[in-house]
Amino acid sequence: MPALISLLVLDERLRKLRYGTALAMYAAILIMGSVPGARAEIGTVASGIILHTIAYGAITFLLFTGSLGSARERAIKSVLTVMAMGALDELVQSFLPYRSGAVGDWMVDCNAALITAGLLWAFLPQTARSR
Repeated sequence: MPALISLLVLDERLRKLRYGTALAMYAAILIMGSVPGARAEIGTVASGIILHTIAYGAITFLLFTGSLGSARERAIKSVLTVMAMGALDELVQSFLPYRSGAVGDWMVDCNAALITAGLLWAFLPQTARSR
């Protein structure tokens, strides 16, 4: 099992797949968030804070492990990308009559990205960070 996790998370051959998965996940968030009533339904399972933290933390993880550069560069790139993604998500929501964009949600996205990237920068094995 550890070998499978290492393969999925650290293998250079899957780097582009992880990056693409992050973009696909973000597109799914935008699409599902635009469906009338979908947010209300998922809200019965988890709060907005939990949903935003998990979703944007996972996207940060995938962007970090799917990009090139030093750990510092990857952390900065992934956090800035998630900040832009979260802002665009909230902007799209502000145009929908049944949704509203919230700065608080965007701040949750940014905090999830900062914490996830910081942990990856600090604890990811050096060999995986240097790619």
